[in-house]
Amino acid sequence: MSILKGNIGDFFGLDIGTSSIRLVKIAHPSNALQTYAYMPIDVKIAMSDSRSDQQQLAQAVKALVAKSGIKTKNVAVGLPSQRVFTAVVDIERLSKEELAKTINLQADSLIPTPITESKLDWELIGSSPQDKTKVEILLSSVSNNYVETRLDLLENIGLNVIAFEPDSLAIVRALLETGAGQAQMILDMGNFATDLVIVLNGSPRLVRSIPTGYDAIIKAAIQNLNIDEAQARQFVSKFGLNAQKLEGQIFHAISGTVDLLMSEVDKSIKFFTTRYQGTKIERIVVAGSASSLPDFPIYLANKFNINVEVGNAWRNVNYSQDRQNELLALSAQFSVAVGLAERHE
Repeated sequence: MSILKGNIGDFFGLDIGTSSIRLVKIAHPSNALQTYAYMPIDVKIAMSDSRSDQQQLAQAVKALVAKSGIKTKNVAVGLPSQRVFTAVVDIERLSKEELAKTINLQADSLIPTPITESKLDWELIGSSPQDKTKVEILLSSVSNNYVETRLDLLENIGLNVIAFEPDSLAIVRALLETGAGQAQMILDMGNFATDLVIVLNGSPRLVRSIPTGYDAIIKAAIQNLNIDEAQARQFVSKFGLNAQKLEGQIFHAISGTVDLLMSEVDKSIKFFTTRYQGTKIERIVVAGSASSLPDFPIYLANKFNINVEVGNAWRNVNYSQDRQNELLALSAQFSVAVGLAERHE
């Protein structure tokens, strides 16, 4: 699914995050890794809408592309989940042409922003589990203003955007097996939010952006332990949710914030299993800070009695064995960029 479609050809994936920019290029159809690159950026610049900050961001992207040695100007770009509305909705069972008309007519009641101010895309999943006279549609929308601003930013440095895709959908492509039938959840923790995607039969069935991320965990440590940010980051990254270390001080300082996230995960699981009666989530795949926060996967597994695995962003990518340690060390941060680079039309 793309908010904007174009001719694929030769291209690379670009993930502009809140604290870094990442890009990945793989060869098609072999899925061989050609190059990847990473650059930290100031959070204030990444989150700002001011013209000068946007120009700085554009120059950072330009410098990273130059550093990577990538020659193609074609790029598939991630859309932060906080900027995108994604939902699974039930629509009358119609021909594809009639379905498209109906979705456009009903769009104002389906998406949070007016259709005249939004880019809209959808994909047919299959029969609705609730009403056999209807079908399930995966629907995504994003404001025209955001897409056009980002498009201008990238075109002004000579790039040709062939697709915009929600981050939450790109990570599915990177982290899960193609066509896996079981129900699986992805939990990708960023700085300010955690993306949650539940996938069944290869298609996302529930997509959420939960406004609790790694930054909230750090703030909880600062506040509850009365320490500065540098110390908080050091302690959290070293001890995380290990209740045995430092007499459990770090665990107790951050577990309340982590449990806010757990509460939202619980709501999502209950919503999914109510809609898809008799379907059990078989495993949870964690990425981003959720995979590097000590003991978080164990905490999650114990909370829900579900098998939890640390995601490998490179699982579908071919590369020489001597690069394995190097790439796996970076896996947690590259899920979106790899997923974008793996796109096939």
